[in-house]
Amino acid sequence: MSALAQNPPQAGRASRLAISYAAIKRGTLWLLGAASGLALVEPSPYEVVFLLALFVFALTGIRFSQKLLPLAVLLLGYNIGGILSLIPWMGDGDSVRFTAVSVYLMITCVFVAGIMSQDAAGRLETLRRGWLFAAWVAGFAGLLGYFDIAGLGSIFTLYGRAAGTFKDPNVLGPYLALPIVYVLQRILTGQVGMARGLVTLSIPLAALFFTFSRGAWGVLVVSTALMIALTFLTAPSAASRRRIVTMSLAALVAMVAALLVALSFEDIRNVFDARASLDQEYDQGVTGRFGNQLRAIPMLLDAPNGFGPLQFRWLFNQADPHNVYINAFASYGWLGGLSWISLMVATCYVGWRVVFRPGPTQLHAIAIWSVLFVTILQGFQIDSDHWRHLYLMLGLIWGLAALGPGDGGAEGRS
Repeated sequence: MSALAQNPPQAGRASRLAISYAAIKRGTLWLLGAASGLALVEPSPYEVVFLLALFVFALTGIRFSQKLLPLAVLLLGYNIGGILSLIPWMGDGDSVRFTAVSVYLMITCVFVAGIMSQDAAGRLETLRRGWLFAAWVAGFAGLLGYFDIAGLGSIFTLYGRAAGTFKDPNVLGPYLALPIVYVLQRILTGQVGMARGLVTLSIPLAALFFTFSRGAWGVLVVSTALMIALTFLTAPSAASRRRIVTMSLAALVAMVAALLVALSFEDIRNVFDARASLDQEYDQGVTGRFGNQLRAIPMLLDAPNGFGPLQFRWLFNQADPHNVYINAFASYGWLGGLSWISLMVATCYVGWRVVFRPGPTQLHAIAIWSVLFVTILQGFQIDSDHWRHLYLMLGLIWGLAALGPGDGGAEGRS
């Protein structure tokens, strides 16, 4: 039989077409990850790239597993609650935009979960690379701003703290946690050498430090510890576990040394001492952050539709809730609040299951879940309901949890 008969032209064209589809999809996902760190303007480049990704994947097909139904239903309940809460405030442009962003983020989350049904390992790796690129861009901008290089301090800082390509240092810091945890995991597992890994970490890690965000510091420390523990527990051999312990200690020594160098500068040390204190003035008293939260609870028990989107601040000295769970009830009513809490509980259930499931996506799942789980806990001290990267991580974990045996392998023609 001739070579032409064995490999008919149609089969070759189909194969090239399948490869082209996969390359286009991965390229779009890289752009999505790379654009996720640009949030200085609204709408941000991320919104534009997401629409492009939605168009590309819609053309070639997206399979939504029934296992994603709880995610979709709970997010829908959350947003229906927000829409009902919005009704008395339809004339308030900020409230309308707030609710519209919530609906948009729901769509992004379900979309990301759905596309994990095929080529999950490849798509996760592509998103990881895009996110790391974004972390370098956002982190570099934050450092330029913090040190006021070329007069960029007015653009890339807020209150003297690195904000980079975000509007708030308290969002930049947590955003940088996942790419940092990913690189540390790759050092521990031998996917990248120590020297190269530390160079890769340098800009994002320095930028996270100069956000002077207590929440971001906490997320990084606890997420890293959780990632190390889970990677150790799921390591395939005793040799792998020894490497994890050795590399963890070496990375810890390197980062402590870098911290000591940074704190040797008096200006940096003074800000660090002030920000590291758990006794902040704006947290104290009846009208402080925690006082406002406590006063809001009995009021919300008498308000089935909440206060309305963004209306909490007008009842409590122009301060936001700084607690995503209280904000869920305040801005989305009882339906939204209960839906959000249920979603977080359900996510914890699927997240802890997926990290112990062997397979080509397990290390990705461990890195993502280590950060997402801590971010869920961080919601008790910050309003994280409009963080794009929170919805990205939610979608990824639910998408991985929905994979069955044999799913998520290399992509074929779609």
